[in-house]
Amino acid sequence: MKKFLVFLPLIFLFASCVSKKLLTQSQLETANLRQDSSRMAGEMTSLQGNIATLQGNVKDLNEKIASLSSQNSQLGQQTASQQSQLTKSQQDLKTQQQRLEQLQALLSQQQNQSEQLKNKMLEALKGFSTKDLSVVQKNGKVYVSLSENLLFPSGSAEVNPKGVDALSKLAAVLNLDSNVAVNIEGHTDSIPIRGRYKDNWDLSTARSNAIVRILVNNYKVDPLRVIASGHSFYDPLDSNATPEGRSRNRRTEIILSPKLDEMYKLLGLQ
Repeated sequence: MKKFLVFLPLIFLFASCVSKKLLTQSQLETANLRQDSSRMAGEMTSLQGNIATLQGNVKDLNEKIASLSSQNSQLGQQTASQQSQLTKSQQDLKTQQQRLEQLQALLSQQQNQSEQLKNKMLEALKGFSTKDLSVVQKNGKVYVSLSENLLFPSGSAEVNPKGVDALSKLAAVLNLDSNVAVNIEGHTDSIPIRGRYKDNWDLSTARSNAIVRILVNNYKVDPLRVIASGHSFYDPLDSNATPEGRSRNRRTEIILSPKLDEMYKLLGLQ
């Protein structure tokens, strides 16, 4: 019993030493854990900062990509628009070229028709003097010029028999082709008229009307094809200062024109 009492203080002392050692070790580990926690918290904060920076960079890159995509889209639209305009211009050019080719073909056809009509008129009127009658082709038309001497007495609008004969032959050619328009123009010299007619306007118009009546009433030329007009002395062939010039100016011109309906349609005039 005495021995046990001797060892009892030693036991408490040992236990006390062990407890202090454990406490010190625990405190040291706790301090280490706190340091590790603090370090990890710092690293977490740093990582969060890096993440925020990276997110900002990603946002900027997405905005740049969106901007570039928009620019590419606009460029694509501009290119498509330019290509569309180019295609339309090429189509318009092709259409204009086709119209030009058609017009050229029609002009060539008109020229050929005029040439054939001129030859027919020359053949039909070959028995008349070239001093009194001429047939020429110009500007796609045929001009049959008949002198006053062939058609009318001086100062008159009554067609004489020789003139009627010439008109009968001319009408025969006209009735072979209904696609020829007929414009009859009366012309005088500049000498003032006296007597039945008020002035040279009146005489030139009366003469062209007289020829229209003979062609339509006597030889059945379609009246819808015929136009009568008077020019008085305002469209001379020669000078009115000489007898020869005035004689040339006193004439009736019958202008024959192949109809141009197809050409007018191409030009948008009908």
